[in-house]
Amino acid sequence: MGKDSDETLPTFQRTQYRFAAHIRDPDNQPAPDDVEDRRMAIYRNLFFNNVTGYLANAFPVLRSLYDESGWTRLVRDYYARHESHGPQFYDIPAEFRAYLEQEREPRPEDPPFMLELAHFEWVEMKLQLADADIDWAAIQRQGDLLTGQPVLSPFVYNLEYRYPVHEITADYRPDTPPDTPTWLVVYRDRGDRVRFMKLNAVTAALLRLIEQDPGQTGRHCLRRIAQELGHPDEQPIVEAGVVMLDDFRDRDILLGCAIPAG
Repeated sequence: MGKDSDETLPTFQRTQYRFAAHIRDPDNQPAPDDVEDRRMAIYRNLFFNNVTGYLANAFPVLRSLYDESGWTRLVRDYYARHESHGPQFYDIPAEFRAYLEQEREPRPEDPPFMLELAHFEWVEMKLQLADADIDWAAIQRQGDLLTGQPVLSPFVYNLEYRYPVHEITADYRPDTPPDTPTWLVVYRDRGDRVRFMKLNAVTAALLRLIEQDPGQTGRHCLRRIAQELGHPDEQPIVEAGVVMLDDFRDRDILLGCAIPAG
């Protein structure tokens, strides 16, 4: 039994629930009896068009993969079925991802990389809105990243996907994933520009070690990688790693080195 028919609720609340249910799913939920359809149509179109436009802006590549009717069906299904928990408008993309991952029944028009692409685009949007305090007094911007402890920016996502989500367009839609995963770091620089960089297995592992064990030096992390690779001579890995670390700092993926306490 829906809340719009719960006799224990006051009449005005039952009307509100029926009103909301109809706006979300007008094909299956009747409108309140005392509201003319002309007025209901205004609300139906206003709410749905706002959500449709917001999702299209948040997931532009995903949107480009569907024609107008296909995108409308996708958003309509989300709008009707998903119970959102975030109260803010900017929570909608996360709620849409939850719908895709947990509730969406696969359709023939859905690409096999849909979930990964949606995650990638959500990360880019999340970084645009992210807020964090950086204690620059505790960071030496031009410190030695090899002997010091590299500091990872709070505006960084180190990601691994089966599909090359950064390359997908309306004209490039791979049916199967390549043999090698796609490693990407998505970050926001000090100019508040959201960017991404393609990584390989080694550079992705380096960032992962810095993130997981921030108290270690750059040299320690590079030695760990050499050990994991079973490399007989760690020196080439360390030398190449210095270049990687400096590049990460130039891009604001790393902020510098931690200044030792005391």
